[in-house]
Amino acid sequence: MDIYQIWTTYNKPWSRREIAAFSVILIFTITGILLGLSKKKIHTIQAIAILAMVVFLGIVFASTVFTRTVSVRQCELTPFWSWKAIMRYHDRELLKEDLLNCILLFPAGMLLPVIVDRKVNWYWAWVFGVMISAGIEVSQLLFMRGLFEWDDMIHNGLGCMLGCMITQKMREWVNKKK
Repeated sequence: MDIYQIWTTYNKPWSRREIAAFSVILIFTITGILLGLSKKKIHTIQAIAILAMVVFLGIVFASTVFTRTVSVRQCELTPFWSWKAIMRYHDRELLKEDLLNCILLFPAGMLLPVIVDRKVNWYWAWVFGVMISAGIEVSQLLFMRGLFEWDDMIHNGLGCMLGCMITQKMREWVNKKK
């Protein structure tokens, strides 16, 4: 499956309820950003990063939970089950899925040090990614919109951590150039 097929398969049009809910979240976010800017609690780049994070996470939750069709409640509680299957059966599709899960929250990790405006420990970036992913996985389980699995949380956390580490290295490099 290529990226376009994945996008069109998992990203059905949003319902009116989903659009309304996301609009409310966006309005609260923008209000909070404007208050933070007016009180000089955040910088413009932080405000842009916060807005980008909320929009990005809205798209992620929509494509991984809310626009999926309802099915049966499913869970895989064995950690690293996917890697065992990849090693045992040489399953390239499952490998591709694992790698795509690693990059799913990569952009969130890239935005994290910009939002907090300081260096973020790799461990906290991983925890942040795992917590976002846990929200996705629990939502999938509750709303019966996908497979709840620990592997996705681990992979998403790794991607978030890598995005954060790369952004921090880039910022260090830019600061050295100055």
